[in-house]
Amino acid sequence: MTEFTLPELGENITTGDVLKVLVKPGDTIARDQPVLELETDKATIEVPSSIAGVVKEIKVKAGDKVKVGQTILSVDEGGGAEKPKAAPAKSASAPAPATEPAPASEPEPASEGAAAGDAEPASESVPAAKASASATRKSSPPPQASAEETAQDQDAAGESTPDKPAGKDKRPEKVVDIGRGARSAAETPAAPDTPPAPAAPMVRRMAREVGVDINDVPGTGPGGRISIDDVKAHVSRQMAAVTATGGAAAVPLGDFSRWGDVERQPMRGIRRKTAEHLARAWATIPHVTQHDLADITAVEELRKTYAKEVEAAGGNLTVTAVLVKVIAAALRKFPQFNSSVDMASEEIVYKKYVNIGIAVDTERGLLVPVIRDADARNVTEIAVALAQLSDKARKGKLSLDEMQGGCFSISNLGGIGGTAFTPIINAPEVAILGVSRARMEPVYLDGQFVPRFMLPLSLSYDHRVIDGADGIRFLRWVVEALEKPFLLALQG
Repeated sequence: MTEFTLPELGENITTGDVLKVLVKPGDTIARDQPVLELETDKATIEVPSSIAGVVKEIKVKAGDKVKVGQTILSVDEGGGAEKPKAAPAKSASAPAPATEPAPASEPEPASEGAAAGDAEPASESVPAAKASASATRKSSPPPQASAEETAQDQDAAGESTPDKPAGKDKRPEKVVDIGRGARSAAETPAAPDTPPAPAAPMVRRMAREVGVDINDVPGTGPGGRISIDDVKAHVSRQMAAVTATGGAAAVPLGDFSRWGDVERQPMRGIRRKTAEHLARAWATIPHVTQHDLADITAVEELRKTYAKEVEAAGGNLTVTAVLVKVIAAALRKFPQFNSSVDMASEEIVYKKYVNIGIAVDTERGLLVPVIRDADARNVTEIAVALAQLSDKARKGKLSLDEMQGGCFSISNLGGIGGTAFTPIINAPEVAILGVSRARMEPVYLDGQFVPRFMLPLSLSYDHRVIDGADGIRFLRWVVEALEKPFLLALQG
């Protein structure tokens, strides 16, 4: 029996939500046959099997969250391979081969707890090692831990229960806020039969001071013993998790059911990733948004004139397609807008390529497919690529590669309405252009008011790398390029 585990899904993707299981027990599957439809943080993908045989057991179902390395299926490779295995056993000791599969099935539960990104063999060995360390921890509690410290550690564990009385413990509640959000130190105590974690009193004291449950810290010493460095590493991981969500995870919600009926729905896939990504961008990037109006009267006339020509090529000549071409040219003129900030090394990364991301509204959330080498394409080619990517986004057929490598993003809400907004930068990019609905307005020209078709633009940029003067210069260049269209922008 062979276990098929969830393979690597792409860069920085470690988990996904099961939308549909495409096989059932008893089915015969071939290599590269899709067995699972999975929604990751970035796209919906079909997961192909790396083994062939008969499906014996399915260990996930629709709605489950799975991670890389987790067991998905148990497969009998070849189906009829059992008989040849039994053939060599000609002696009367037939029961021996019958019991051989038992050890192979033991690692099944361990493999489901495999760390994300582990190779298939590691998915069995790593959890087994953790289980061994856990067993050692239970069997040999350290003599150094005093009864008073153990009670304090147990008092700091558990989950918050606001309505629960303090009991015999008269000490005031201590609220900690590391990684998991605010929680009470007088929460549900650890089970009385759970032995203390193997750590010296000094290590326990440090864990209490920084608000960490010592029982949650994985030890790297002999027998799983916990050191001060282990506590520091645990705190660093928790703080990184809080930073990744922009600190949103640190504030628990109240009980809304006190005022009426509520319904909770899991935040999955694209919606969860959007929440994490934008919260992190808003918390870590100093945003500045500059607004302006572009007179696109001439562009609109050209758009109507050449719309059928572009439609015959398979595209749709929209203002967004024209903007992609204009922004691509602007990024060449203003290279600081085609960069990323690396605060870890205190460097600015300037990109020599121009890829433009287009925000697409779908039923499953916001997706941003990328038009590659936009500066080397004419408007017709951009319009065709934009139509194809938008259609794939709405049908959930975008690949991960089609949503990576962007340099600058455009979010056009003009089809819905609005006069202006402040778009959030799609990190690690440093700028994004928001487009609102164009409208006919009276504009004072040559001593009189004339009707002109005006397009509201909103440019958000990263103030760490882009100064305010550069921001307005960039936006004014875009506005002037729209106000003075030329035929070569359409043809090459």
